[in-house]
Amino acid sequence: MSLRFVYATLIGLVLAGIVHIAAVLAIPALSEADAVSRARTSENLDHPQSIYTVATGDDPSPPEAWLPIPDPAVAVGVCAYNLADGPMRVSARTGPLSLSLAAHARRGAFYAVTDQAAVRGALDLVILTRAQYDEALADDDENDPSRDVRIVAPDTRGFVVVRVIAGLPSQRPAANAAVQAVSCTTDTSTDDAPTGKDAPGKDAPGKDGPGKGTGR
Repeated sequence: MSLRFVYATLIGLVLAGIVHIAAVLAIPALSEADAVSRARTSENLDHPQSIYTVATGDDPSPPEAWLPIPDPAVAVGVCAYNLADGPMRVSARTGPLSLSLAAHARRGAFYAVTDQAAVRGALDLVILTRAQYDEALADDDENDPSRDVRIVAPDTRGFVVVRVIAGLPSQRPAANAAVQAVSCTTDTSTDDAPTGKDAPGKDAPGKDGPGKGTGR
């Protein structure tokens, strides 16, 4: 009798564990207010949507935010992307405040970079599909390599989190402004550009390459 009881208990625990794991894994797919869905409201913006603004003397911090806030001195914004429209370019100018960019998909963050990777004070993160990445590599000029940080995304939709740290109370307004100063745009291909008489600067010399910075 005792062996049967132990055996039934073990089976019950295993089944309960499987149900629990399945329920946890299904939450992102079944949730109607997951992070990716909530971030999609920023897809038409050319700058990050504020998620958490650092409190200043005039403006208190918001009572809540839908992303985890690790530190009340960190200003946070998000830029959503849909790679079906083209590669997503996030451009930031570095300054005295620490800045980081983290790319997220439905399964979580898949890439992060800080202002330490900036080149000449500029940080350009370009998120692409595998096909877009291969096309960008094919279009590269060997004599003028791109300084972009190119990342292949696991999903077509996702968002980039911008974080800026205000180390001192006097830097809090600058941290909020630094988040808003980040540019979020969709790169366009030259195949989409006008040709013939309608092409701007047709007679101007220069090299061909993918267009940059079209507002969404």
